[in-house]
Amino acid sequence: MKGNDTLLLHLFYTLLLFLGVRSSSSAGNGSNDVTNRKEVYIVYMGAADSTNASFRNDHAQVLNSVLRRNENALVRNYKHGFSGFAARLSKKEATSIAQKPGVVSVFPDPVLKLHTTRSWDFLKYQTQVKIDTKPNAVSKSSSVIGILDTGIWPEAASFSDKGMGPVPSRWKGTCMKSQDFYSSNCNRKLIGARYYADPNDSGDNTARDSNGHGTHVAGTAAGVMVTNASYYGVATGCAKGGSPESRLAVYRVCSNFGCRGSSILAAFDDAIADGVDVLSVSLGASTGFRPDLTSDPISLGAFHAMEHGILVVCSAGNDGPSSYTLVNDAPWILTVAASTIDRNFLSNIVLGDNKIIKGKAINLSPLSNSPKYPLIYGESAKANSTSLAEARQCHPNSLDGNKVKGKIVVCDDKNDKYSTRKKVATVKAVGGIGLVHITDQNEAIASNYGDFPATVISSKDGVTILQYINSTSNPVATILATTSVLDYKPAPLVPNFSSRGPSSLSSNILKPDIAAPGVNILAAWFGNDTSEVPKGRKPSLYRILSGTSMATPHVSGLACSVKRKNPTWSASAIKSAIMTSAIQNDNLKGPITTDSGLIATPYDYGAGAITTSEPLQPGLVYETNNVDYLNYLCYNGLNITMIKVISGTVPENFNCPKDSSSDLISSINYPSIAVNFTGKADAVVSRTVTNVDEEDETVYFPVVEAPSEVIVTLFPYNLEFTTSIKKQSYNITFRPKTSLKKDLFGSITWSNDKYMVRIPFVLTK
Repeated sequence: MKGNDTLLLHLFYTLLLFLGVRSSSSAGNGSNDVTNRKEVYIVYMGAADSTNASFRNDHAQVLNSVLRRNENALVRNYKHGFSGFAARLSKKEATSIAQKPGVVSVFPDPVLKLHTTRSWDFLKYQTQVKIDTKPNAVSKSSSVIGILDTGIWPEAASFSDKGMGPVPSRWKGTCMKSQDFYSSNCNRKLIGARYYADPNDSGDNTARDSNGHGTHVAGTAAGVMVTNASYYGVATGCAKGGSPESRLAVYRVCSNFGCRGSSILAAFDDAIADGVDVLSVSLGASTGFRPDLTSDPISLGAFHAMEHGILVVCSAGNDGPSSYTLVNDAPWILTVAASTIDRNFLSNIVLGDNKIIKGKAINLSPLSNSPKYPLIYGESAKANSTSLAEARQCHPNSLDGNKVKGKIVVCDDKNDKYSTRKKVATVKAVGGIGLVHITDQNEAIASNYGDFPATVISSKDGVTILQYINSTSNPVATILATTSVLDYKPAPLVPNFSSRGPSSLSSNILKPDIAAPGVNILAAWFGNDTSEVPKGRKPSLYRILSGTSMATPHVSGLACSVKRKNPTWSASAIKSAIMTSAIQNDNLKGPITTDSGLIATPYDYGAGAITTSEPLQPGLVYETNNVDYLNYLCYNGLNITMIKVISGTVPENFNCPKDSSSDLISSINYPSIAVNFTGKADAVVSRTVTNVDEEDETVYFPVVEAPSEVIVTLFPYNLEFTTSIKKQSYNITFRPKTSLKKDLFGSITWSNDKYMVRIPFVLTK
């Protein structure tokens, strides 16, 4: 089961879980079956106490207080980075445990979903200033990137350890054995592999990837260079990851039934103890299922990873282009949107009058290059039992096989919910030999249709093809196999699927943080995938995928490279370096746009699109420290007692400010600014920057890009650094000229003669 089928299954199980929770919580008197039904709950107990070696006893004491004697309900413990456990409980038992001292939250085990080498070649040209990246300027320290996903195919060439040194002595991880995964499958590249059995699926106990998603993500993040990689000759070139020198540790948290929250928390817990430097998480909740901070497995795990100095990079989701659709938006997470690269995949149509219509798709069309195949409009092939509109859009059972057999079918897409893939299935079922889909949805993506000749054209080009069909009694055409087009313009742009801000957690934190290549990315695949294999071919060892899942490992790989160059930097310093060096222009030197042709805003791409050289030496960084995050919890309404249970790094004299409110979130030292102007005449926020350049003596001056509706002033006007002064703070005053009618965007850039350090801002009405 692959692709859309897997996604539908994930959504199905998420819906089942949601309905189960609703029915449990809404059950009235007389619903004992629902109240007593057992399901897996997560019991989160905050920070792990390093002085307490008896976590299991504590967990057992809490659990046994509500269970019958000798009942074995425990699923797993959390004990390294934080404390808690997962267990099979009834609604009544879960409610009782939630009242126990030391328990922060109890919530049903959610099912999250996956957010399913030209990209790096493209990125290296997206630079603004010349940076020294010679090998001797790079630290020899070895970074470890952890991948929470569907596992790994260890035999893939991308995970070869040829030329790599010994495994770092600090590494404490392991390679878990199973029936199809051995300790010998790990090497000096793949240094860790763990799996977490789904409580409801006993047959999935292995770190080996049977989905492909995890292998693809791992290869994109840290795969070594492999020459002549391609998908059946499409996208031929060198496949490599963002940090090929880094080590990999994989944590299989997803099964065929989705990604269990209890498994995700266990992986975070183990990764903290194992010693990873960066965690890459290409999965998350659906937009319609938005847990709060204390019942979100990714947010909780990432918080404790942050406390242990680990940068957590997460996908924003694939539910765009509507507003408020992104997930994984806690401030201690680096949230990644998707963008395109300068490569396109064309599958053109040649008409009988020799006109060529540009189509976009990945297919291995076996048709002749000569336009000799009959062409028919779906409307003209209407089955007796259906409407013209359904036939025109090639809905299931809408076409007459006698009229379609042996022909290429043109299908329209006006106000239609059916995907190209579903239309392909409809056409194939009645003997059609090809499909031309007229649509303006998700124009940035070239979807994969295997060896079936299917391609997608714009509505503008659709007019041309329909005019041709109507101009002759014998319309013919052919669909050409896919060719790769390089140096495609404009790029990058933000695809429609990429989830958008603002953050639903808080409008005072700008999300997403950054955008990275996530459209039609070639990377390693699992080796025994027999789905979508063209006739007479062997399974491909590479696959082309799109999604914020693919964008995320680009950023986590880059983060590992920054860590390797600057091994003493904090996670937030690395995050700042990536964000403040982002670009906002495409390869036509105009502003980055969206798939719809609109100029993109920070709600689409955060600080902008990543670059690969500047983050290694950014000049200044905005460090968000632990106290900033503790204040964030205060401003979000948590009390100090709860915060001290959650965090293991609360300073002795820390207390929540008496005037805590969500508006104060704007003041945490984040590398972007978001201010809510409801009921305010003006706003003042502050930021602190740290000089991380080798030059101690330098002065930075600001450039403010602000919309005409607001006056922005900075104090002081310049930032002077010396040998003894490494940090400088400044205030920003925002004063709207009139009440805001819409959200406004701008930026503040500090520069000297060497660096430009930019942060975006948004002012919300």
